[in-house]
Amino acid sequence: MLIDFFFTLRKYGLKTSITELLDLLNALKQQVIFADTEAFYQLSRLCLVKDETQYDKFDRAFAEYFAGVAQVDIAASIPPDWLVPEVLRKLSDEDKAKLQALGGLDKLLETLRQRLAEQQKKHSGGNKWIGTGGTSPFGAYGYNPEGVRIGQQGSGARRAVKVWDKREFKDLDSDSELNNRSIKLALKQLRKFARSGAETELDLQGTIQATSEQAGWLDLRFMRERHNAIKLLVFFDVGGSMDDHIEQCQKLFAAVKTEFKHLEFFYFHNCVYEGVWRDNKRRYTEQIKTDDIIHTYGSDYKLIFVGDATMGPYEIEYPGGSVEHFNEVPGKVWLQRLLAQYPKAVWLNPQPQQWWQHYYSIGIIAQLMQQRMFALTLDGLTAAIKSLL
Repeated sequence: MLIDFFFTLRKYGLKTSITELLDLLNALKQQVIFADTEAFYQLSRLCLVKDETQYDKFDRAFAEYFAGVAQVDIAASIPPDWLVPEVLRKLSDEDKAKLQALGGLDKLLETLRQRLAEQQKKHSGGNKWIGTGGTSPFGAYGYNPEGVRIGQQGSGARRAVKVWDKREFKDLDSDSELNNRSIKLALKQLRKFARSGAETELDLQGTIQATSEQAGWLDLRFMRERHNAIKLLVFFDVGGSMDDHIEQCQKLFAAVKTEFKHLEFFYFHNCVYEGVWRDNKRRYTEQIKTDDIIHTYGSDYKLIFVGDATMGPYEIEYPGGSVEHFNEVPGKVWLQRLLAQYPKAVWLNPQPQQWWQHYYSIGIIAQLMQQRMFALTLDGLTAAIKSLL
């Protein structure tokens, strides 16, 4: 029973074990749920998925197996240049009124499969083929009273009956960009609890033991609170090309501040030099010497750089290479000094990883980091944390 469902989950890359399948079968045997598809969905996800980042894969596998729908990867089937919005048609109300729907979702999907099989080239502004800016039911940046939106960034007329780009848990997929929730899920792996500070937390076990030794006379015992003992130094690149990644960095910063008690953060621009700062408004008047950081914080701190590493190579390799001041010591030397003091270090890069090969500076930084550069995605952050442990 449910063997084919189990293999469908494995086909989609879920790390589901036989033990978890047996747990689900046992729950069904005990009639935890009965004759309710939605309840079965919730129960099976509870039993078979142990990591929230796998919810998206589970949804797709569940839809294929139980809805009887063969999964079609629309994004892979259609060349990306077919969906570039070269023509954005402006339709009058009269034109819109003339358009007629194809006759329901089943008819739409059937017609879409037929178009995929027949279409040979890109189309813009048409009324039949998959393309952009027209009145066809299939594609992006056009208008149709009942269509399938494919490859469009954001909503348009809000008339699509099916959006192939959207799934309920897409933001938790492991290769997605990070949000506050997924960042915190990843950061939970970087925890090492220890008891420190004042003894303010009730030691229940100790109190019971002490009270019993006092023949029932209450003897309250306290202990230090448990805190995450991991210590972090985080350096954020700001300004220039990093302006495109402000939202991602803000989310990462907020999550890190929440998760770690021992946290020190600093800002730099492009490459680390002899000075960094804590307040961007006072970056020129209240800089902190990088040497002071090295001599203040012990080597038990873990070091994280956050930046796109997109700059001129001379900014890393030569004296005077900084675009803002004359640095007597090359940026790479300061990076090497920091890495010598903090061997547990990674670089998180918000730049899409497929672009890295086009920037010589990214290759230099990655080499200096001994290839410990990771994309600022859930998979990348998870890999970075493993490298820090």
